Amino acid sequence: MTHPTGIDPRGPRFAATITSALLLVALVLSLIGVSTARASAGWFAIMPSNGSTFTPGGTWAIQSASVLKRILDPGFLLLAIIALLFLWGVISPRTAPWGAIFRRFVRPRLAAPTELEDPRPPRFAQGVGLAVVAIGLLLHLIGVPWALPIAAGAAFIAAFLNAAFAFCLGCQIYLLLQRAGVIGRAAPAA
Repeated sequence: MTHPTGIDPRGPRFAATITSALLLVALVLSLIGVSTARASAGWFAIMPSNGSTFTPGGTWAIQSASVLKRILDPGFLLLAIIALLFLWGVISPRTAPWGAIFRRFVRPRLAAPTELEDPRPPRFAQGVGLAVVAIGLLLHLIGVPWALPIAAGAAFIAAFLNAAFAFCLGCQIYLLLQRAGVIGRAAPAA
């Protein structure tokens, strides 16, 4: 569908490519950080050093870590930066870094888009990404094990789907909510 004040649909896909790469790094960092570490035996331990068998449900390192240690976790720091980038994309999509890079350096090298798309669904998708990442950050800060890698993984899957297959999950949620009359006005029938 062409939108009169639309955006080049390749811009959000370009941004999703960079975002998915950042989210993959954040996922790896959060998997090896305090969020998933066991308090005593370590992440990969099957048998504790005292010779007894492994018992699931032991304590997690994050539960005894100080808030400062949780904040300084590299996965947390990178995911916090990504959250700020999502927030930037929601508040001011025209000045968001990946869109600016696309418009300045990538789009001039491409043919004109065959059609433009409504900017509201990609902006909503940025908000969904922000919500997912923010929930993971908050849960990590209060000491919930695995919250950080789960949030990073969920956001990565959505960004990767957009980057690799041009399937914007957040955009699809927007369109479903629009059809249900929850947000925006339904587009006039063509």
